[in-house]
Amino acid sequence: MTKSAKIVRISVTFPPDLLKEFDEVIRKIGYENRSKAVQDAVRLFVSERKWLREEKGRQAGILMLLYDHEVRGLEDTLTDVQHQYTSIISSTMHIHLSEDECLEAIAVKGDAAEIRKLSDELSSKRGVKLLKTMIVSL
Repeated sequence: MTKSAKIVRISVTFPPDLLKEFDEVIRKIGYENRSKAVQDAVRLFVSERKWLREEKGRQAGILMLLYDHEVRGLEDTLTDVQHQYTSIISSTMHIHLSEDECLEAIAVKGDAAEIRKLSDELSSKRGVKLLKTMIVSL
């Protein structure tokens, strides 16, 4: 950050249970305040997405998706999206974590742009809590 750069204050809304978990984690790690922890989380998100945006060619890896299966229509929507990408999806594994949460691991191999599109489509769906992308270039 340059000397002329200014700090920008923003407002963020959290579900109470997520904020409670966030506060517990940052306290255990030793953060002095939420702002630093949120900045680090945003940097991690940006670096992961930026890396995905800059890669080209063939890639392989796993898209790990955590979602709330109680959200109406979400499972059908996720299945429909995956059916649009059968050319790059090698396999999927579905794991029931609790009454509300499911974890899905989607093995992918193919064009980087297609993998990015799939990742973006899945992560933008209401009820998807987390999408972690672990990709290697071929």
